[in-house]
Amino acid sequence: MSPSLERGLNAFVNQIDGPIASYFNSCVHCGMCAHACLFYTETGDPKYTPIYKTEPLRRAWKQNFTFWGRLLSKLGLEKKITDEELAEWETLIYDGCTLCGRCTAVCPVGNDITYMIRKSREAMAASGHAPEGLKMATTRAIEIGSPMGVTIDTLKAQIKHTEKETGLTVPLDVEGAEYLMLLSSAEIAQFNEIIGAVTEIFDRAGVSWTLSSTAFEATNSGIQIGSSDLAAELVQRIVDSAERLGVRTVISPECGHAYTALRWEGPNLIGRSYPFEVKHILEVLDELRAEGRLQTSGRESARVTFHDPCQLVRRGGVVQQPRSLLNMVAEDFVEMPDAGVMNWCCGGGGGVSANERANPLRAQVFSRKKKQLDGLQVEKLVTACSNCRNMLEEGLEENRMEDIEVVGLTEMLAEFLPEKT
Repeated sequence: MSPSLERGLNAFVNQIDGPIASYFNSCVHCGMCAHACLFYTETGDPKYTPIYKTEPLRRAWKQNFTFWGRLLSKLGLEKKITDEELAEWETLIYDGCTLCGRCTAVCPVGNDITYMIRKSREAMAASGHAPEGLKMATTRAIEIGSPMGVTIDTLKAQIKHTEKETGLTVPLDVEGAEYLMLLSSAEIAQFNEIIGAVTEIFDRAGVSWTLSSTAFEATNSGIQIGSSDLAAELVQRIVDSAERLGVRTVISPECGHAYTALRWEGPNLIGRSYPFEVKHILEVLDELRAEGRLQTSGRESARVTFHDPCQLVRRGGVVQQPRSLLNMVAEDFVEMPDAGVMNWCCGGGGGVSANERANPLRAQVFSRKKKQLDGLQVEKLVTACSNCRNMLEEGLEENRMEDIEVVGLTEMLAEFLPEKT
């Protein structure tokens, strides 16, 4: 056995814990997860069945933790995993899964298949089987502070532009502020209007907030590639900055996996609880709405619908807030089929968008989103995740649906702020 294969097999064995063992024991092989998976429904290929993607992990469990598996292995009757198979499964686990959680939501015995695939990615990454795009993004995140290579100088340039455009100060490294606002690389480099939108909304609402020069990036590539150690390092940067500044709440931006990594997994990753709260920007905006501090004037006349980001809505439970906010400004808001917790993924989450090899498959599975939009006759597609926004824009262009404009919800709200008195 080659050293790399031995390392790979040991990595899978090391990922087996109580929940994983119970999930494999309780799986009834019903196939319901297949029909909940974007990649299976749009390709018809059974290899994209979610539980099948965990096959190397299942075999590691069976051969090392079950009586019959150990016995058959000793007798040479249980097939050992090969390095070639790990390379094959790498494409299933990283290219054909966005960690959207839809399979978990429909499992009749309550198995968290998303968790199982996350564990599989941990083993894959440890064994050296991970896409180059994700490896490079994670390296940039650790070394530069951003998976897209965005630096503090880039952010400062955007801050300067925002201040000139709005006439307002964008606070940076302000100690004692109530909120620390995080951003994603895409929001700084591509959708930088979000900085102005937040600045204007918070100014009108009288919110005490700040950005941080040492932890402005919320995206966590460690979660996507499957490295808990690297994910913990990225979370710790944010925690250190929030504690240094003494904020009471850290705001996760319009980015799905950033929210999952910081809000739900962060304390477990770093091994302690936070001395602050973590909220998504939409949660904060909806609280301001409920308190009467977020006021709008006028209505969007275009017909709009909302794309629910998987990590925010299905996995994070932020379901009603975006709808309450949309109802403030949208005159003609319609829901997609399967809206809410069972909405379909954009096709690029979970690091798939950073994996160039997966582009043809990602383009193919966008057909599900096209089916959701067909017949709605919408002019604007609103979302609350910058990665979703990128994927939606690309998918609409590839399907010649460019007449539908993709808009961030925070940005849309800022467009309808009343004039300052």
